[in-house]
Parts: sequence; structure tokens; C-alpha cells
Amino acid sequence: MEKAQLPYLDDFLLSLRVNNYSDETLYSYERDLEVFTIFLCEEIKKKFDNLNKRDIDLYKAYLNSIDRKTAKGGANEVKKLSSYSLNRMLSSLRTYLKYLIDLDYKTPIGPENIKLIKNERKHARVAEFEDLVRLIESPSKFEKKKIIAARNRAMLELLFSTGMRISELVNLSRNQIDETGKIFIMGKGKKQRFVYLTPRAKLHLNEYLNVRTDNHSGLFIPYRGRNVQNAKKMISTNYLQEKIKRYREMLRINVPTSAHSLRHGFATYLAEQGASPAAIQILLGHESLDTTTRYVHASDKFAESTHRKFHPLSEKDE
Repeated sequence: MEKAQLPYLDDFLLSLRVNNYSDETLYSYERDLEVFTIFLCEEIKKKFDNLNKRDIDLYKAYLNSIDRKTAKGGANEVKKLSSYSLNRMLSSLRTYLKYLIDLDYKTPIGPENIKLIKNERKHARVAEFEDLVRLIESPSKFEKKKIIAARNRAMLELLFSTGMRISELVNLSRNQIDETGKIFIMGKGKKQRFVYLTPRAKLHLNEYLNVRTDNHSGLFIPYRGRNVQNAKKMISTNYLQEKIKRYREMLRINVPTSAHSLRHGFATYLAEQGASPAAIQILLGHESLDTTTRYVHASDKFAESTHRKFHPLSEKDE
């Protein structure tokens, strides 16, 4: 069947843009709906207007299959989607259907017929606190150039101090940090929040800034020798991820650890110290508390100690 575009798809994507959705979100919707288009044209060979409820179940099965196509129509390289990714793709379709209804377009099925699947509950692994500290301190040990060591140490200190995303870190400019160590963040989905430096992170950030002699407005910038490579260029996420991987291997930390792991560790160890999930939600910049609980569920140690401390029958009479 010849591939046909979904009705009013371009208008739907334009509506996202004019409503101030980020470029990343826009791209996700476009990619997800492209996969749905491929499913219609190549798998069930149906026009959109002939869609029925059973087709949605077939679409879920298709998304769960290793034979599904990518948005570009190529063979899929990933074995299986996580439940979170699958639900994101279903949510994209549901939002698109709601948009059509707003246009008074007669949709073949209603958005309420797009049921999400149950998310798997994983206890994501996070390295022991002592190992995370060793990782954060490792640039001072492994990097030979003073400015590189100071910069990379400051980056890791900031990640663990604030719980910010790696994309937020590499795009920081100097003027986003005030004298008290409070950082203004424009986060995912253009949501604004403040994050905070620990005294330790502030110390290492100042040490890095003190060895800089340039006027670059960016906080973390690349170097070649003693010179800044480009007046507008910032450090890349790939560079930092590769460095973290190397440091972990050199330290022989056996738990897979990335920049995101430092964000996860930030939330987990705050929770273990008794921090409120609502406060952690604000610091992480999550819209939903449900999202936050996926980060802090590894704080079972705190839950166990709370149970032992407060349960009325925790002490047995001998």
C-alpha cells in the first residue's frame, strides 16, 4: 500500500511548536507518528479512516516486536522497547487524536481507546555511595593537564551536587550561578527551576574558574592545548559520557555508571537520608511525582531502617 501522511499531521506538529514545545519533544512526536504511519501502510495495509480498536492492539503487538521498523523505515536495531518507550509512542498517538477532535475531524477511534500498558517495575542499580565519590574525584587523579582535571572534576561535582541532567550541565553559562551557589535552570520542556551547589561543589567550581584565562561565557568549554577551541563551542555530552566510562573502568567500579547515574544517585541518596519525594521532584524538575519515584525506589535501605525504627512491634519481648 502506498504510504500516505496522517490527516492534518503538519498542522498538529505546527500547533506543538506555536505552543512552545521544545524541538526535542516535537521531534519525538513526529518520529512516533511516523512509526504509526509505517504500521498502517506496511503492516495492516489500512487507511487511517478505517482504523478500529483491534488495530490498536495489533499496533501494540507491533511495537513490542523485534521486527518493527524504525521511523525511517529501516530494520530495527533495538531488540525490544521498554514499557516506558512503548507508552510514550501510544501517548503520541493519543495526543494526535485529541488534536483531530479539536478540529472537529471525525476520528475512526477516540483517544480514550488508546490504553497504555503496565510499566515494568525495575530496581535500577546505582553504585555504592563510596564508589560514586571515587568516580567524582577521579579526574584529579587521572587527568594530567591541570585545567582538564579541574574542569572535569567540577562537572562531576555539579552533576552529583544538583541532580541536573547532562544536557542542562553542558549548556550552563557563567551567569546562571549566583554567589550563593544557586543555579537557574531552563530544563526539559522549557520548565524553569533552581538547583543548588554543595559547599564542596562550589569549591571545585571556583578552582576551575580560577585557572581559566578566557572570556568565554560558557561554564564548561573544550580546550586544545591552552587555547579555547571556539568562542561559542561548549563541551559535548558525548565527551563527558566517554570520560565517565573511562574513569569507571580505571576505578574498576562494576556497576554501569553514566552521567544519568549521578542524577539517579543524587535522588537515591537524598531519599535514603530522609528527603521528601516532593522536594526531590522539584530539584529534579519532574512534572509528575510518579516519575520521581522511579528514581528514588532504590532507597530501600531508608525504608527498611524507617520500618525498624518506627514499627510498634519492632522490639521483641524476650
